[in-house]
Amino acid sequence: MTNGQVWPKPRLQHSYDQYLKLKPDNFHFQVTGYSCDILDIQLKRYKRMLFLKAINNNEYLNSLSMNFTNEPMKMLNVLLLNPCEDYPSLNMDEKYEISINDTNGILLANSIWGILRGLETFSQLVTLDKDGSTFVIRCTSITDYPKFSHRGFLLDTSRHFYPVKSILDTLDAMSYSKLNVFHWHIVDDHSFPFQSRAFPNLSKKGAYGHSAIYTINDVKLIIEHAKILGIRVIPEFDTPGHASSWRLGGIPSLLINCSNNIDPNNFGPIDPTVQENYDFIRTLFTEVGEVFKDQYLHLGGDEVVTACWSNDKRVQAFMQNNNISNITELESYYFKNIFNITRTLETVPIVWEEVFDENIRLDPNVVVQIWKNDFNETLQKVLESGHPVLLSSCWYLNYIQYGANWMNYYSCDPSNTTTNRSDLILGGEACMWSEFVDDTNVLPFSWPSGCAVAEVLWSHVLNKTEAAARLEEHVCRMKRRGIPARPANGPNYCSY
Repeated sequence: MTNGQVWPKPRLQHSYDQYLKLKPDNFHFQVTGYSCDILDIQLKRYKRMLFLKAINNNEYLNSLSMNFTNEPMKMLNVLLLNPCEDYPSLNMDEKYEISINDTNGILLANSIWGILRGLETFSQLVTLDKDGSTFVIRCTSITDYPKFSHRGFLLDTSRHFYPVKSILDTLDAMSYSKLNVFHWHIVDDHSFPFQSRAFPNLSKKGAYGHSAIYTINDVKLIIEHAKILGIRVIPEFDTPGHASSWRLGGIPSLLINCSNNIDPNNFGPIDPTVQENYDFIRTLFTEVGEVFKDQYLHLGGDEVVTACWSNDKRVQAFMQNNNISNITELESYYFKNIFNITRTLETVPIVWEEVFDENIRLDPNVVVQIWKNDFNETLQKVLESGHPVLLSSCWYLNYIQYGANWMNYYSCDPSNTTTNRSDLILGGEACMWSEFVDDTNVLPFSWPSGCAVAEVLWSHVLNKTEAAARLEEHVCRMKRRGIPARPANGPNYCSY
């Protein structure tokens, strides 16, 4: 296990032989550029985290020659070069520079989001000396920025409901590895916990119970907490399939009555033939856009039981009357209407790969998220078609494996493609589906596996053998910060 090594690995780092001592009672952050509420909050947060009992690995430290400067490090200059933005976005600038010399240090970034990433790195550089009594930091220079702009974590809150605190803890854990998108799979067949003001019965009748609902205030709290961590929140309202929970609280015409045991729920996907259904979705998505601050909205589109459409006589008549010759054209008709809605709302859609695989007509800006195992061919096709891409295929964290399974996630790198359209690869997401996961086990099941995905998406050079010792330290760091991450590499001990 290392001491004072950074996760994920920085782009460029040079460490020197000298160390500085830090004393909690006389160290402070000095803001010398722009400031804002986000920065004020984070400086207080990191001042607390810096001096939690640090990791002390004597075997690693004894291998180092620790030459100390005459004076302790009293200050880190924090230089933000531009005014703070209100919310993080796909194109936010996360680059930062850190220089720790023999007296003090400086953290420099163009944006508040770069400052946040730099503060996380600075906090990870602080460790204990050999006898475990003094906080120290090594003289270091770092220039760092991410490989991909979209580094996400999906959480499914429909199959199991997660209390707000559990989601806030997840956001904190994400920030420790510089993940920057919370993909909130908020509703699905099993429950509809989002409280809609326009359609209050959706959650009243579609949630597991009155205590398993995210109120508008809950959602706003989660979005604001994510914001101060530099994390975007992208909701997913999966349609036209995975919508059984919408039935009781929606409108009577919403779902197809699926006969002949094709769908075990007896109700299939959203009925694409009824105009009232599109009016309903427009109203719901308008509200979603007002509550959530991100420009992107995930529309789902996966695992649609189209046989329910094929076997419905009314749907068949609609297809005949409108010159729709097959089910793929009917699904294209559905998504054409949905894309018209998102276009009007100035929202950028994300869809699962089935929407692309079915040759459904997509606007050029539609993002395709790939999740199936044999992803290379699909990735190539999507890029060649000119669509932005997210990759999740190798990173289903809910597929629990015994042992150091985090190493497997290094084999799935979106940048390993031969196409000349790699500029369209936005990044990827680790996914935590909740069939057998809830708030009691989501954190140890997610971390440190999610940390490995974070490094793949951030770091420019990957070496899982070198990463193993750093990950051991990062696991102990997360535990010290209250995240019950499970062991990464087998027997070990965190001295915290």
